[in-house]
Amino acid sequence: MSSAAEQEAVQRERADGGRSARPAAVLNGRRRPVPAVPVWPGAPTPLGARFRAGPDGAVGTNFALWAGGAEAVELCLFDGPGAESRETRVALTELTHEIWHGFVPGVMPGQRYGYRVHGRWDPWTGARWNPAKLLLDPYARAVDGAMEVGHGGLPPEVYGHVRDWPDQRVADTVRDERDSAPYVPKGVVVHDDDDWSDDRRPKTPWADSVIYELHVRGFTRLHPGIPPELRGTYAGLAHPAAVDHLVRLGVTAVELLPVHQFAHEDHLLRRDLRNYWGYNSIGYFAPHSAYASTGTTGQQVGEFKRMVRALHAAGIEVILDVVYNHTAEAGELGPTLSLKGIDNRGYYRLQSDGRGYADYTGCGNTLHVVQPHVLRLITDSLRYWVTEMGVDGFRFDLAAALARSMHDVDMLSPFLAVIAQDPVLRRVKLIAEPWDVGSGGYQVGAFPPLWTEWNDRYRNAVRDFWRGALPDVRDLGYRLSGSSDLYAWGGRRPYASVNFVTAHDGFTLRDLVSYERKHNEANGEGNRDGSDDNRSWNCGVEGETDDQRVRALRRRQLRNLLTTLLLSTGVPMLVAGDEMGRTQRGNNNAYCQDNETGWVDWSLLEDPGWRGLFELTSRLIALRHRHPVLRRRAFFSGRAHSADGLRDLAWFTARGEEMTERDWYAPAATLGMYLSGRDIPGRDSRGAPVVDDSFLAVLHAGDRPVSFVLPGPPWARRYELVVDTSLEEQPHPPGTALPAGSTVTVPARAVLLLRAAD
Repeated sequence: MSSAAEQEAVQRERADGGRSARPAAVLNGRRRPVPAVPVWPGAPTPLGARFRAGPDGAVGTNFALWAGGAEAVELCLFDGPGAESRETRVALTELTHEIWHGFVPGVMPGQRYGYRVHGRWDPWTGARWNPAKLLLDPYARAVDGAMEVGHGGLPPEVYGHVRDWPDQRVADTVRDERDSAPYVPKGVVVHDDDDWSDDRRPKTPWADSVIYELHVRGFTRLHPGIPPELRGTYAGLAHPAAVDHLVRLGVTAVELLPVHQFAHEDHLLRRDLRNYWGYNSIGYFAPHSAYASTGTTGQQVGEFKRMVRALHAAGIEVILDVVYNHTAEAGELGPTLSLKGIDNRGYYRLQSDGRGYADYTGCGNTLHVVQPHVLRLITDSLRYWVTEMGVDGFRFDLAAALARSMHDVDMLSPFLAVIAQDPVLRRVKLIAEPWDVGSGGYQVGAFPPLWTEWNDRYRNAVRDFWRGALPDVRDLGYRLSGSSDLYAWGGRRPYASVNFVTAHDGFTLRDLVSYERKHNEANGEGNRDGSDDNRSWNCGVEGETDDQRVRALRRRQLRNLLTTLLLSTGVPMLVAGDEMGRTQRGNNNAYCQDNETGWVDWSLLEDPGWRGLFELTSRLIALRHRHPVLRRRAFFSGRAHSADGLRDLAWFTARGEEMTERDWYAPAATLGMYLSGRDIPGRDSRGAPVVDDSFLAVLHAGDRPVSFVLPGPPWARRYELVVDTSLEEQPHPPGTALPAGSTVTVPARAVLLLRAAD
């Protein structure tokens, strides 16, 4: 076909809604007759598929789908496995406020289903309806089947447009008529009347929380204490062997990498890789079926709930990492799986031309959260996971994208306003990743009360200090003491700062001290993916080494980083495996590494050195739990609260003198931080004042030992050593008594924690 002929065909495509000008391969689509299946009017609420009793006591399922602008909706029922399924189509004729609905008697739990939505095809104005594409119900509570993978990637049938159209500049505007049903996952009707009456939520206060970020599959896949058939699953995480590790470590909450149903990207499948992390959601109500050991036709729902119950019974909360900012349908050249085919213009932010997508996420699309039905989808999903799945909170991926109004990030946006007044959601833990990739998207410190935030400024300051690259210590002082410069407004507290040194995205803690450059070649992107701003130091050798001096230094640096994190005011977050030296061999973007690179290596605990790191981490967490001075619920004042001049927070140089303004703005390798246990604001549950021990933490990042003078009265008359990170084996209190005013030698690159005594 000539270029002119192609353009003429495209113009006809626009004019007739996509009913002509198809290449021969696309003309094979066929429309099956709709059989006579009884369908009653049903109800427009709740959305989704709900098994219930209908009129005259008949049992069946009510189906309700919001599809604004659609001309017709067909419910598609499937009665066989995979590509061999026989499809029965049922027209939904009832329409209430743009919700198509109907009650189908006899449809029972376990029924697989999807939708075909009819409407105009005019991508130039954002209309992309295509009834040849089977669509997943956005409210499906379980999903059966994964995306069928064609030769070298996703099959062309899952695209609403002709992917191989000769002129790729307009390929997304030519409708593909091939049936996608054999190649896409289906929703499953689920009936669950669990009332959670036997569950006891831990309800850990924010200030007392220690978060442990983990991947359901990666945490359990290699665990020797978990039966092989349960590894990599929700049941595996619920197994006593997995729970016991969390309890011994002392964490109070697990933050699960995405468990919403997600799909794999075409570009990964073409490289024989898979999306491992799961930041590619396609079903916001359904637990990801690949993590279920019991089955995928609804059984995954019960298995997830049993996992939550097991963690709650151990005193551990469950926080979900959720991805409401974009979906797996990508941009205009992405597949048509659900929202794109239901109402593309209603669900996604489009560019001014109406054809392209606004992309504040770096993933091709951005949900249009200011639309009421999109906001309803998100909040309905959140409430479902709290009230019916038992979770305790959420970490919102790229939360700034959700807070955008029409274009700019707006802290009075509909999303944030709805969350603030919702009687369910305002009571759970809410964590923002306070940025997106769009203009003005970096919003650390800007989210309103009720929200905590991932504090990447904490990460950067601590990394820079311990690699000797911090230009001055002023920023470090703020980060160690709760980041009052970011959060002391609007009633926010120190626990608004979720402190972390590492996260799933980036180097592991061990790799942070072993690599100065990323090594992401296995991802197949020419080592271009992943951040180049790692703020790491390899201790003199790139990668693994047999040099015992380098290895000893690296372990000391790990102890320094973990100790700093767990002594800082705010909410500490650890990453699974960091407490025992997990490595990704320098890969700082292991999002597609569903293998030993991304999994936790439990054999590390057999090594005495890595076992010692676990024991130190556990001991520091226990110390934090015992001492409220390390878990403050209010910011330090820095003012004297007694006649002797003792303040709740004081900073010291190595000379034992309080820091001056000049000291804060100068480079320094040594910093002393005094935390008073006499001046803790607030009262305990019985109204009594909270009184604790006082501590002096000495952080020394220099490459040579330093003499440090211990401050005298009113700070203390003597000190006892509690932690010394220069030692593989830690002292146990009561430690060596050191008189105030004496000089102690702080080893090179070490943290000393001393208890102050009168």
